[in-house]
Amino acid sequence: MVNQFLVFQIAAVCGLVGMTLGWRGVMTKYAGFYDLPTAWNQVFWGILLGGAYASYADNSLFIPYYEAALLDSGNGELNIIQFILVPLLGTIGMHLLLRRQRVRKGGSQATSGWALGLAVGGMLAIVLIQRKLATDMDEVWDYITVLSLAFFAPRVEGLITTFHGTLMLKGKRWGAILRTTFWRILSLTMLYYAWFNPIAWVFIIPPILLVKDNADKWIWDSVPKEGKRRWRRMQADRVREENLARRNQNENPPQGTVFFVPHAIAEEQE
Repeated sequence: MVNQFLVFQIAAVCGLVGMTLGWRGVMTKYAGFYDLPTAWNQVFWGILLGGAYASYADNSLFIPYYEAALLDSGNGELNIIQFILVPLLGTIGMHLLLRRQRVRKGGSQATSGWALGLAVGGMLAIVLIQRKLATDMDEVWDYITVLSLAFFAPRVEGLITTFHGTLMLKGKRWGAILRTTFWRILSLTMLYYAWFNPIAWVFIIPPILLVKDNADKWIWDSVPKEGKRRWRRMQADRVREENLARRNQNENPPQGTVFFVPHAIAEEQE
């Protein structure tokens, strides 16, 4: 019998590593130029909300889907109403967190959205990985599924919630809820399907990589104007320093360099 405590520990480590990699990919690029304390605060709330969201989705959506797909149970019918309601409730909860005065004051909905989404996606990955580790891990595809869930589930939620925050910056509150609910339903469907059929990752990963380029733009839009000016100035200073160092290296050859002097050779021959 599988040790449940060990399974949870492995799943938690995988989920946290996925969150960390997602943070290093986007948030570190503009570190120091956005409201970092608010972003970390969103991680805390995202862990709480993500735990409730992932647990509720597991009980009301994944288990019936699992029973219908593997156990061939007559009670395992997927409820379409719940399949819409669960992502909608999760989206509303994230919307309320992004509407807090602390977030709106600095216009940091996008950066806070990425941090919040990473935490929610990390909790979702932990639950799904725990379910997978509790089964017979006898094929290499099972391990690929675990690694893919750990790496991509936080990023998917991060992209969706960052998009949510960007729409809020543009004043599209209801549009943000409806559009991100649709994408959250789609992502949840694909993650559940990939849990059973690893070939689904072939269709999941390319869109994530394509949309990820937009995340940099969304995060940049959330950086305050003063932060943007300082970031551009820092980049310009770095380019000047690199050019100056390259110029000095060309003008001052390293010690021990031998120069070819034709007239010196002629004098030696005489």
